[in-house]
Order: sequence, then structure tokens, then C-alpha cells
Amino acid sequence: MKTYIILIRGINVGGKNIVPMAGLKTCLEEELGFAHISTYIASGNVILQSEHSADKVKAQIESALPRAFRLDSKLIKVLVLTLDQLQAIVDRRPAGFGADPALFRSDVIFLIDLNVGQALAVCSPREGVDQVWPGDGVLYFQRLDARRTQSRMSKIVGTPAYRSMTIRTWSTTTKLLELVKSVSTK
Repeated sequence: MKTYIILIRGINVGGKNIVPMAGLKTCLEEELGFAHISTYIASGNVILQSEHSADKVKAQIESALPRAFRLDSKLIKVLVLTLDQLQAIVDRRPAGFGADPALFRSDVIFLIDLNVGQALAVCSPREGVDQVWPGDGVLYFQRLDARRTQSRMSKIVGTPAYRSMTIRTWSTTTKLLELVKSVSTK
């Protein structure tokens, strides 16, 4: 069995595409046959085990969710990561990224069927507020918390490319890594 981190884009955001975590767990377990399922907060973070490839897990979940829940399927996308992939994202962060949460809001923008160049093209960081760094399958986006209302993060959200991105805070990203490590060692 392989352990995967699943990031589901487009659920439980702004009162739309509501998916209760208990219902999601039941769908993944009973309908799709995945094992050792756990969720973390209600924003589409799942850890599970499967004998299937990451591509097959992605296809199965993307197909099942609109059938099991009342969703706008155009908003739903799934990213499937391995422990090694998530570990690399955390290890390769820019120096100081996520180190000072009192001063900076640090987010990882995970790319789904979108390359880093395409994602960077929709970023226009505001000087003195935003910083953006490319990573392997991600963008690291950091902004001054005191000036977050001046951030250009919202400009990314308004682009067509955003439909192929899902954002997690740095603390959520590192917590998922901690959780998947504990599952993988069992």
C-alpha cells in the first residue's frame, strides 16, 4: 500500500461546494476502497493509502466527488502527492519562508496540471508587500501580514490559471507532512 496526501481544490470555500469530512471519508472508504483515511481541517486535506498509482487515485476521486456531493465539478481538482514529494516541497522552501508567522503570511500554491512558468505569469507581486518564489510544482507566496490587504494574491485568484491551483498555509503544509509521516511509519 502506498500512502498519499490528497489536496482537493474547490470544496468548503466561501460556503460553496460543501463536503462534510465524515461524508468525504465514507465516500473514499466505501465507494472507492481506500484505506487508513484521515482528514485534516475541512479544506480538502486527506491522507489515505491505496495500491493504485497517484494518477489513478486522482482520477477516481475527481470522478466520485461530483457523484457523491452536490458540487460544481468545474471547480473541483485533485492533487495527489507522495510523502517524498511533500517532504521535498518543505525542504526546498526559500530561506526564511514560513519562519516568522507574526510578520509574514506564508502560503504554498500547489499547481495541478499547470507548470510553474504558467503560474508565475499570473503573479504580479506588489513591491514591499509580496514575495513569490518558484518551486517544484509549487509557488511559495509570502506577504507582509500588516499590509495583507495590499497584497496582489487576490489577482491570482481572479485568473483562469487559478482553477489549476490550490493554496495551503505554511502551517497546514507542515502539519500535513507531520501527519503523513506518522501514518507512513505505522
